[in-house]
Amino acid sequence: MMDTYSVLRQFADSWVLLAMFIFFLGVVVWAFRPGGRKVHHDTANIPFRHEDKPAGDRDTSGSSAQRELRQ
Repeated sequence: MMDTYSVLRQFADSWVLLAMFIFFLGVVVWAFRPGGRKVHHDTANIPFRHEDKPAGDRDTSGSSAQRELRQ
């Protein structure tokens, strides 16, 4: 009769390896799915949405901490 370690080792070497490989393929298919390219492209361009001016507050005199220091 096989000891517990050998049984678990054989199980991990076969079925768990297969399950991890199928999970990996699923992640790759999900990442490169049709229609996902637009989402990735939009996300990658977030920093460049406000090329003509920063997207900061409407207050141009600085943050409230800076105003308090000036007073």
